[in-house]
Amino acid sequence: MNIRNASPEDAERIAEIYSYYVLNTAISFEIVPPDTDEIRRRMLLFKPNPYLVAEDNGRIAGYAYAHPLSDRPAYGRSVEVTIYLDKDEIGKGIGRALYVELETRLKMLGIRNLYAIVTYPGEGSVEFHQKMGYRICGKLTDCGEKFNVLRSVVYMEKLI
Repeated sequence: MNIRNASPEDAERIAEIYSYYVLNTAISFEIVPPDTDEIRRRMLLFKPNPYLVAEDNGRIAGYAYAHPLSDRPAYGRSVEVTIYLDKDEIGKGIGRALYVELETRLKMLGIRNLYAIVTYPGEGSVEFHQKMGYRICGKLTDCGEKFNVLRSVVYMEKLI
């Protein structure tokens, strides 16, 4: 497995991976999957924060990125992190490897606080983040609706 910086050419595969979660799960609160151009726009928007892909046998198996927690300068050492894996690649250590590399790069940028916003209860996402050292630090009850069901989210935090 190889972890590298994502490039604009990766946007189509990233959109494909993410589309599954948008259309079939409540893990993402988006309703319509973003197209390749929108993924490219988002990739550029989040610079200079890392946007990484994991390749396995030349195919992108997952991606992870960080973006500012807030646009206010006082939050400059805090980011929100996001990770998605190809649905068939879960449980192979790819998510762990992506997050370890993401954290390494964020430390080099002077980032201290990582936050993940996770659907609760979530289809394995809470447990994954807990294994990675995150703790639940807040909950928003029934704040989103997907598939005609009100959903809650938890904020999970990790200090690096």
